[in-house]
Amino acid sequence: MRPMERLSMGKPRGFLTEQEKEQMPKITKGLIKRILAYMLPYKWYFLLVFAALGVSAALGLLPSVITGKIVDTIVAGTGNSGINKLINLVVLAFLVVASSQILSILERYINSWISQKIIYDMRNEMYGHLQKMPHSFFTNEKQGDIITRMNSDINGVSSVISGTLTSIVSNSLTVAVSTFYLFYTDWRMAILGIGLLPVLVFPTRYISKKRWKLVSIAQEKHDEMNQQVNETLSVSGSMLVKLFTKENSEYNKFKNINNEVTKITVKEQRAGSWFHVAMGMFIQSVPLIIYFVGGLFVINNSYGGLTVGDITVIVALINRMNMPVRNLLDIHVSFVRSLALFERIFEYLDRKIDIHNPENPQSPDMTDSSVEFCDVKFAYDSAKPILKGISFYVPKGKMYAIVGTSGAGKSTVIGLIPRLYDTVEGNIRISGVDVKDYDLSYLRSNIGMVTQDTYLFNGTILENLLYAKEDATLEEIENACKVANIYDFIMTLPDKFNTVVGNRGLKLSGGEKQRISIARVVLKDPKILILDEATSSLDSISESLIQTALDRIMQNRTSIVIAHRLSTIMAADNIMLLENGVITQTGSHDELLEKSEGYKELYETQFRKVIEYEKEKSKNNID
Repeated sequence: MRPMERLSMGKPRGFLTEQEKEQMPKITKGLIKRILAYMLPYKWYFLLVFAALGVSAALGLLPSVITGKIVDTIVAGTGNSGINKLINLVVLAFLVVASSQILSILERYINSWISQKIIYDMRNEMYGHLQKMPHSFFTNEKQGDIITRMNSDINGVSSVISGTLTSIVSNSLTVAVSTFYLFYTDWRMAILGIGLLPVLVFPTRYISKKRWKLVSIAQEKHDEMNQQVNETLSVSGSMLVKLFTKENSEYNKFKNINNEVTKITVKEQRAGSWFHVAMGMFIQSVPLIIYFVGGLFVINNSYGGLTVGDITVIVALINRMNMPVRNLLDIHVSFVRSLALFERIFEYLDRKIDIHNPENPQSPDMTDSSVEFCDVKFAYDSAKPILKGISFYVPKGKMYAIVGTSGAGKSTVIGLIPRLYDTVEGNIRISGVDVKDYDLSYLRSNIGMVTQDTYLFNGTILENLLYAKEDATLEEIENACKVANIYDFIMTLPDKFNTVVGNRGLKLSGGEKQRISIARVVLKDPKILILDEATSSLDSISESLIQTALDRIMQNRTSIVIAHRLSTIMAADNIMLLENGVITQTGSHDELLEKSEGYKELYETQFRKVIEYEKEKSKNNID
């Protein structure tokens, strides 16, 4: 593989990059023991693989030995008996090669089975662990990082098991068996052959490292050149270049970078060319040296017992040891990368699960679905408190609205009720019981949320609705859709409930997605309803349909609403003004206008605009 191709794969073979050296994992007994724990359940299969590798190493030796015997038979030239012996040796060599290949297939099959079973175990463990992580984990971590740990990193374990581990055992056995037979044949020729191995190995490692440095520099320049192309030849970029008459300067800049790339690439290719010439000479010289020295021994008969066939075997075994020795010299690189891979996986598995079931979870009757916040404090970062002591009480069946400026902590308040987060201080009670004492599944099954960020899975409408209640009847589904004002729309679709909504529901409009999410909550039939209204960006028809649906499901249900609409605020049994993490005022709309400057300012800056906007829409509809 060319260095540029290795670069595209990310890491050079044979040595660590500077970044890998800086991030090199600390090798500890605990880390090794933890890795081995995943392999322990399959120890007998590993022993079977290692046994197969041992037999394969021995069988791999035989073709070279048999070749030596064939050469000696030909040199001896003993008539018909020699021909029979020659035929037997050729047949034996064929049987050995066939057996070795069959054994190799068996070893690869078992090895693949082991690695896939370990990956299966790790994937299940990782997915189960991530499912239990608090909501803050998913808001803080990049989705790409989560997917990489879940897929790429765990899949990489397969190459560690079937590649790195097997390679170490196989190469070690090959070198050991070959070395033993070399000394068994002729200790002086063995020392000569092994002494020449560094001539084949070390120049390759040196030139590979040198070429990698050149390719790395070239890649940096390629990235710089690509960035300029992307920026200046895009629609917006090209317009900017033209408007500021920068065509010539951008061309010269590109020309200079392109020149540097060309010079470095030529330098790298020249280094590679001379290297291949030198290596070709070395590779040809090593057998010649062995043949020359061995030939002197045979001609002068200075060392009895050494034959032409023996010299042939020695040359073959030295060539056979070349690649395994190279691989063994790279063991520390493969080992460090393998440990780094496991360390990345363990870093996620070691993340603390802060929100979990109590030792004795409760599932109290929630007929009294009142909600009470008692001096609740919360912070994502201890240095920046979000809620600084929230207290309020929502009686059963009442609808309370929370209003406040962006960043006041409204979404945090509603996220604490189903324990997407946990309070730092204070407690939240539902039906008089602290939410931390509830069975987590029972608690969340009795709370319904409709948020601004409507999320639908890439499946059918029916599958998305059944996510709320798997055993729902068709009648229940239709009734829920009618309550949510989405039933008539679904009936107009060719596939009706079997219509595929696309990734995140992209095949539907914002209003259609929102109404399906409302139908899903209706189907869940929660005791407590939490709404973060999201109708401001919708058209007037969708907004009206959604508002009607929300009014229906809030009837006789304990509801807490983050209000964006004045009509919702006016319908609330009580309004809570949240400012800088504290509820500063509560009361009706009119009361708050009289006694709260903060609410009055909010009304003037936000809600009055909404009123005027709604009036304008109504006027246009009438016209």
